[in-house]
Amino acid sequence: MTPRADPLTVEVVELIGDVVARYYEEYDHAAAEHSLTGAQARVLSLLSAEPLPMRKVAQRLKCEPSNITGIVDRLESRGLVERRPDPADRRVKLAAPTTEGTRTAEALRTSLDFAREPLGRLTVAERTLLKELLQRMLGVAPE
Repeated sequence: MTPRADPLTVEVVELIGDVVARYYEEYDHAAAEHSLTGAQARVLSLLSAEPLPMRKVAQRLKCEPSNITGIVDRLESRGLVERRPDPADRRVKLAAPTTEGTRTAEALRTSLDFAREPLGRLTVAERTLLKELLQRMLGVAPE
């Protein structure tokens, strides 16, 4: 039998859920301002960090590769993404943002006020502690 979570843990989990829901709501709103779906915006943002094979995009976003193919097709038709051969393995195609795609991804990033405002109310020490706690929760080594 699994022990019941204590009330504090339940409250923290609910608050994390609220933060995630608010993030996705604002992310989808920001994406719509650029005539993108939330999924298209997430793919474009991920690719703006580095060109990737679509299989890796699917892995990172935890979705089916066929979904990524459709999203990349739509981004490509808008001139935001292009497919190019992987210099390390020419059999593999990388999805990469175009110059316009990189500009759009940056505009998306700067239009996300959700995190900036509430986090701005925290001190640098509090934001650092929050970052370290989240990294620990996710099993990510601190930087």
